[in-house]
Amino acid sequence: QVQLVESGGGSVQAGGSLRLSCAASGATSDIYYQAWFRQAPGQEREGVASIHTPTDVTHYSDSVKGRFTISQDNAKNTLYLQMNNLKPEDAAMYYCAATTQKFYGVPLDPARYNYWGQGTQVTVSS
Repeated sequence: QVQLVESGGGSVQAGGSLRLSCAASGATSDIYYQAWFRQAPGQEREGVASIHTPTDVTHYSDSVKGRFTISQDNAKNTLYLQMNNLKPEDAAMYYCAATTQKFYGVPLDPARYNYWGQGTQVTVSS
C-alpha cells in the first residue's frame, strides 16, 4: 500500500507560479511511475505530467509542456510539480498518483494508476 498526500495548491494570478508537493509513504520502493493529474468541474481527469521512478524519464501533456516541470526527491519520497506561467485554464483540482504495476504505453492514462492522493486546489485568476 502507498499513501499520497498533496500540498501547495492555492490562488494565483495568471502568469504566476506554484509548486505542488506530494509526500508518499508506505511501500514507496515499489512505485514504478508517479504522475500529476487535474480535473476541472464538469471535465474528465486529465494527465498533466508523469515520471518514471527508476529512470527519471518524464512525459508532459501538450497543454503544459514548457511551463510545468515534474521532479522527484527519492530521499524525501516526495514528488513535485513546478508550475510556471499559469493560465486560467490551468485551474483545477490537482491529484498526485502512483502505480506499483509495470506497464508499457501512455503514462498519462489515469487507469494505469492504483494509488491517488486527495487532491489540492489550484485557482488562477485572469
